[in-house]
Amino acid sequence: MIRMLLRVLGHQHARPMLRTLALMTTTAVVEGLSYALLPPVLRALLGGAPDDAWPWLGAFGATVAAYAVLRYLSDLSGFRVGTALLRGVYHRLGDHLARLPLGWYGAARVGEVSVLAGQGVLQAMSVIAHLLAPLVSAAVTPLTIVAVILALDWRLGLAALTAVPVVAAIQVLTGRSAAAEDAERATRDREATGRVIEYLQAQPVLRAGGRTAERFRLLDDALRQVQRASRRSTLSALPGALGLALTVQAVFTAVLVLGTYLALGGSVGAAELLTVLVLAARCADPLLSLADLGGKLRGARGELARIDAILRTEPLPQAPDPVEPVGHGLAFESVTFRHGGRTVFDDLSLSVSEGQRLAVVGPSGAGKSTLLQLLARFYDVDAGAVRIGGADVRAIRTEALMARFAIVFQDVCLFDGTIEDNVRLGRPDATSAEVREAAAAARLDEVIERLPDGWATTVGEGGARLSGGERQRVSIARALLKNAPIVLLDEITSALDPVNEAAVHAGVERLMAGRTVVMVAHRLRTVQHADRIVFLDAGRIVEEGGHDDLLRRGGRYADFWDLTLAPAAPGPTQDPHATDRAAGNEPAAGVRTASAPPPRPAG
Repeated sequence: MIRMLLRVLGHQHARPMLRTLALMTTTAVVEGLSYALLPPVLRALLGGAPDDAWPWLGAFGATVAAYAVLRYLSDLSGFRVGTALLRGVYHRLGDHLARLPLGWYGAARVGEVSVLAGQGVLQAMSVIAHLLAPLVSAAVTPLTIVAVILALDWRLGLAALTAVPVVAAIQVLTGRSAAAEDAERATRDREATGRVIEYLQAQPVLRAGGRTAERFRLLDDALRQVQRASRRSTLSALPGALGLALTVQAVFTAVLVLGTYLALGGSVGAAELLTVLVLAARCADPLLSLADLGGKLRGARGELARIDAILRTEPLPQAPDPVEPVGHGLAFESVTFRHGGRTVFDDLSLSVSEGQRLAVVGPSGAGKSTLLQLLARFYDVDAGAVRIGGADVRAIRTEALMARFAIVFQDVCLFDGTIEDNVRLGRPDATSAEVREAAAAARLDEVIERLPDGWATTVGEGGARLSGGERQRVSIARALLKNAPIVLLDEITSALDPVNEAAVHAGVERLMAGRTVVMVAHRLRTVQHADRIVFLDAGRIVEEGGHDDLLRRGGRYADFWDLTLAPAAPGPTQDPHATDRAAGNEPAAGVRTASAPPPRPAG
């Protein structure tokens, strides 16, 4: 466990930990050796010259005082080092999580990382502050006392020594039998945490379904599983605790019987026998504490193992000799990518010229969002290459790569700070005037004017105090402030009302101006003015071309246009082209419009 703890702490934090461990070991040894002064004290007191005990009592008192000072220093060092290393582990874990590929962050990770970052790290680091000193004392002090007994009488020492392998075997067997139950309990804890988060997030759905008065079955089931796993974990440790108590009692009885036999035969003096019995009784307390310490250590070890597993997860590799892209053109060269046990792309090739707007459309699950994620290197491809400015994204420094992208997702992530704080994430060193200009371009200023605290309004966790359209405007203002040469847009208006959709479109137009753009959309009205459209299905490009050209072909894109943009049938007196004719904008023959898809060819 110590080895794993040092690995989790890292090289920069391992040295203070080793110093503390050495100090605790020295303290335990001094405590055990102090009992070596009891025999001369007892001989003097039980002999004919009790006054001879004073020098030995003085030495014993000095040793106990030295032990007290060492214990104070070791405990203080444990608390200080534990607090410092707790902060260090949080930083190390946070830095590592920031470098892991986004593909690592699945839905199951929410509960796992929540538990780990909360009670998990605290429980693991509590080993240093609260458990390490008792553990060292429980292991080292009895061994030192046994060595003292061996020096007094080898027969009694061997009798006391028989406890060592038995206690060690009990601890190992208990640890093995409880390991599976402890792991099961940790798994159930993570699942229950995920269910609690799900329950909180699902409140609007539950209330809309009229389920506010009944319990949430999935959460109840998860909590029952936690209860059962906790009971099994506790019961699995019970045999070890009983076995340890019986072993300590049996060895103490054996030493007592052997010592009495030797004393009656004249082989051992009364002072030596009394000392051995005192020392044997002193060994019992730390040995019995191993049962309680063992359970706590197994829990901490489990958390350490989970932290260690995360820290050993390989981040995206960084190029030893990074290159700088030349320009902002994009290219997929024979890309193959597998995720979640399926092949998303197989030999996909696609290019986007610098300054061009590319729209990607297609059915759900076709790989549209994955295309954007590969561009931003959220994942690495399995074969082929993704290039920006002619350079493989794997050969570009992560900071340099992300500096070239402004990304706007459908699900906007806002931090629990002010609106200005969230906008400034795009470029923290921007001036107030630049922040205001970006907000105006995204039409976020309209939102800010309505809020009582203006720019100082806190958005809540995840932006919960803002509507979806307002969050999207913050996201666009953030992207505008970043002023990156490449823009990636992912379904940004799919869930907006018409007013917010119009505002967001206005901001997006400002954002796309003069930049290389790749946009994913289900609402095909948003892609009509793209320079090029590709229709993606099952990871393959089925069609590509301009909007009008694809409509004339009557293929998959045209089918999608009919399905997604055809309005309800007009009333008996309504002419769908009346407005166009009045404005002199009647569509040309053979060109489809959003208001009236032409009849499909027969056959």
